[in-house]
Amino acid sequence: MVVLKKILMILGVVFVISTLVFAVQRSPVDPIEIPTEIKDKDGKKNVAPEYTISAIDIPNNLIFAGERVPQEDPEIMERIDREFLVNTYWQSNALLLMKRAHKYFPVIEPILRKHNVPEDFKYLAVAESGLQNTVSPAGATGFWQIMKATAREYGLEVNGNVDERYHLEKATDVACRYLKRYKEKFGSWTLAAAAYNAGPGSINKFMNIQQANDYYDLLLGEETGRYVFRILAIKEILSNPGKYGYEVENQDFYSAVPTFNVEVDTAVANFADFASQYGINYKVLKRHNPWLREPHLNNASGKKYIIQIPNKGYYSTSR
Repeated sequence: MVVLKKILMILGVVFVISTLVFAVQRSPVDPIEIPTEIKDKDGKKNVAPEYTISAIDIPNNLIFAGERVPQEDPEIMERIDREFLVNTYWQSNALLLMKRAHKYFPVIEPILRKHNVPEDFKYLAVAESGLQNTVSPAGATGFWQIMKATAREYGLEVNGNVDERYHLEKATDVACRYLKRYKEKFGSWTLAAAAYNAGPGSINKFMNIQQANDYYDLLLGEETGRYVFRILAIKEILSNPGKYGYEVENQDFYSAVPTFNVEVDTAVANFADFASQYGINYKVLKRHNPWLREPHLNNASGKKYIIQIPNKGYYSTSR
């Protein structure tokens, strides 16, 4: 038995050695074949032969809300470059932002003009939420990421039944009033944008400690320190998509579905039943009125609400 075990052990070692020798010999003469469908004409793997990654040619005359950006400062240019690179090469996100902007900017722009707020601030909403009704970990809500206390301070209704931070027109109105307030307080639209992101108390603290009163001279937290530069990059890319390699045609953009208004000054017991009266379903009703937060409306005070109903022919609710 001992002899048999030794023989089996020797045979096993021989098998392992012969396998390794075969593998070493095979490598240079029998390379693993790359499927032809993922090779270019030179035999090299390539996702797309014409796709290249390059540095960004940043315009040398960047302006935010009519205020000049000090691009002669090398530290400022590094921060600008970072945001241009991140936002240019995050292609899926940039394309989605372009598509959504076509749908929502026509709602936002006239409200900015009404308040004499620079049009560049529509890109602040893009930076805040990606033009979606998101909720931050801190509870900031909607396209403009408004906190509950701020919303109530500026007259928005916020409760379990109704949350007007999700009402794009009303939330944009509040954002404009907020920005104008801090433009007056801090003296520049750039610092007003920073205060929108970090809060006026934080900006005041940084200004006092550092004895500086210009956004570009302040050492701020990571998010606020990148904030204006990110808005600048988004503005430039969305304004000149072709320059940054994006091929987008009119039919690629999202468009708003036309609606008409229905006034409601009573309670609504069931929004599914309410929606069916207008030939739509509950999901479509809530898509156009995301500020309605529950399947019903209490409205004990008899307040007048305007509910948007899509025109006929845009949705199929027969499925």
